Amino acid sequence: MTSAAQNVFRVELPGQTAIVTGASRGLGQAMAEALGRSGVRVACLARSEAKLADTVQRIRDAGGQADAIPCDIRDGDSVTQIVDQLADDWQRIDILVNNAGVTRDTLLPAMTDDAWDDVLTTNLRGAFLFCRAVSRHMMRARYGRIINISSVSGIMGNAGQTNYSASKAGLIGLTRSLSRELARRNITVNAVAPGFIESDMTATLGEAVLEEAKKRIPARRLGTPEDIACAVLYLASPAASYVTGHVLTVDGGMTG
Repeated sequence: MTSAAQNVFRVELPGQTAIVTGASRGLGQAMAEALGRSGVRVACLARSEAKLADTVQRIRDAGGQADAIPCDIRDGDSVTQIVDQLADDWQRIDILVNNAGVTRDTLLPAMTDDAWDDVLTTNLRGAFLFCRAVSRHMMRARYGRIINISSVSGIMGNAGQTNYSASKAGLIGLTRSLSRELARRNITVNAVAPGFIESDMTATLGEAVLEEAKKRIPARRLGTPEDIACAVLYLASPAASYVTGHVLTVDGGMTG
């Protein structure tokens, strides 16, 4: 991990707890690490426990606390069981980061039912299930930070990604509506909308596509996972206690 989250923005959240979905790599790994360095005990979730080993080890090597928890985020019973067990073990759940997501890109006329359903079920239903399960515990505690990882594709759309864009736009609607339901309980609900970020996903686009993308970004570079981690740290911190229902774009100025 680069030094961005360490040197640019530092938050101390000792004793707090967090659930981070999709924590095995990329953005999820960076966010889990940043929270772990801030004193947060992190439950790192992904489908495969083995794939979480690197994230957990990184957090522990830095002196933090982390647990690897395999989870199918599309399964409501499993999500509820895991959240309830963590709440019982920890006696609190302070932060939820809904990051897990998939893409099944193709132009709409060629998109299959399965490609649509898989993306919407994982990206949107999964976030809904965790928000529902976690909010029950946060409401009793009268405290919480829910952060949904959306995308600029959910704001401006993207050809070949109607399913992905719809899921990420849905996350924005979920965020804004839920923030109104929970604000009086001292629970904030916000979204982060990354632009083009250096990751395994963007690497598959090829150098020519990435160079063309940089021309559309006023900052003239791709973002890093640590750029997103910094945004999550801010929204999870006491400094953002009056920020709720907000969509924080981290895109180098691409959406203006």
